Amino acid sequence: MGRHCGWLTAATARSYIQHIDDREFVDGFMMNRQMKNIDGLYLPETAFNLETEAERLRAVMDKTGFVTLFVSEGACLDAVVAEREAAGEAVKRDAFGHVKIDTINVGGWFSKQFAALLGAERSMVQKSGYYARSAPANADDLRLIQGMVDLAVESALNKVSGVTGHDEDQGGKLRTIEFPRIRGGKHFDTSVKWFGEVMDAIGQKWSPAN
Repeated sequence: MGRHCGWLTAATARSYIQHIDDREFVDGFMMNRQMKNIDGLYLPETAFNLETEAERLRAVMDKTGFVTLFVSEGACLDAVVAEREAAGEAVKRDAFGHVKIDTINVGGWFSKQFAALLGAERSMVQKSGYYARSAPANADDLRLIQGMVDLAVESALNKVSGVTGHDEDQGGKLRTIEFPRIRGGKHFDTSVKWFGEVMDAIGQKWSPAN
């Protein structure tokens, strides 16, 4: 999913920004608004200039003492692979020739690049999947799960095959989507209005990746 599509990372960033916007913070208790900000968001579908971005982030770091970045697992994947292969490293691939993305530490690459350019004394990479799998389901999760399970059972009883999900081709309707329509490699549409709003909130300039 994250190899080609940054939707999950972008949608998580949007949800997080909405979450902290609804909170009050008290300065002096290490809980001010700036400390909870996202300072950069990087997806497979977006391109950026490393030096220009580092200059922007350096200004943030000079003000706050740190930066927080959201990185999709497929962001800059081609650059990371090219760098490793140029260094003589054999990059592992699956039977279809796809790079085994779990063996490519994209977060580590971002950390190394920006830490050097920002002059950061320390850096930390945290994988959000660990938190997601260990956290309890919230009200929205439970509502989604219940609706999908009810529909899955109903479809099975009616001998309807497919995968339950919100069908973009039918206005986001929750339905049993036909198997032939399901395939990998779909990219996130960065032209959607809410993504532009997220990037504006972060204060980050970007362009579509080629």
